[in-house]
Amino acid sequence: MKNKIRHLIAAAALALPCALPAFANEGGPKLDKANIDIQDTESLQRGAQIFVNYCLSCHSASMMRYNRLEDIGLTEEQIKANLLPEGAKIGDQMNIAMNKQDAKAWFGATPPDLSLIARSRGADYLYSYLRGFYRDPSRPTGWNNLVFDKVGMPHIFWEWQGDQELKTVKNAEGHEEHKLELVKAGTLTKLENGKANTVEFDRRMRDLTNFLVYIGEPAAVKRQQIGYVVVLFLGLLLFPLVYLLKKEYWRDVH
Repeated sequence: MKNKIRHLIAAAALALPCALPAFANEGGPKLDKANIDIQDTESLQRGAQIFVNYCLSCHSASMMRYNRLEDIGLTEEQIKANLLPEGAKIGDQMNIAMNKQDAKAWFGATPPDLSLIARSRGADYLYSYLRGFYRDPSRPTGWNNLVFDKVGMPHIFWEWQGDQELKTVKNAEGHEEHKLELVKAGTLTKLENGKANTVEFDRRMRDLTNFLVYIGEPAAVKRQQIGYVVVLFLGLLLFPLVYLLKKEYWRDVH
């Protein structure tokens, strides 16, 4: 009886991680896979440039400092020349000049700090959100989002992506679902024979998502690198010991 109970508890523990994501996504939009790689320093550098040029005017990342960008392969000179705002110092936090009171008055709500947004939302959510804007005349900004309905943020990358419209289609099971359709190409998208080519725009949004994941835990890059070394070291160290132990154990048997 006790063994049976232990087996049931173990089965439930194994099933729980699989059940939670399914429950969390139930009824929500289907998220696209971001397929990010925080070991890809070139992607992180491109993402940092997009973040500073397009996001940092409204959204801060107060838990991140500019000098931490050296961890992704940038030199202090490159950071100062290309990413550091005028008057800021290399050791400063990535804050915005706009105060919260003005932000709330102008936008209706204070734009959130993005330091931990990837840890709270997930890479797939952010990637889908950045690519999920569509024209909606009923909204104050003229934009809405498939992932975040009635979003207050305008589509700051619309010139890159172009215009999308929300369509209602039936899936293979006959159920209605919402789908975005590119109706006007941007500078980084194309309409070829009625089909949308968004490869370059998707790559830039993946780079930005990659950077947002990085600033959520900057130490993760080095932690993973150290982890690979430790695993390799332990493998090289323990394999001979385990092999010798095995020979000693089975020596009398054979």
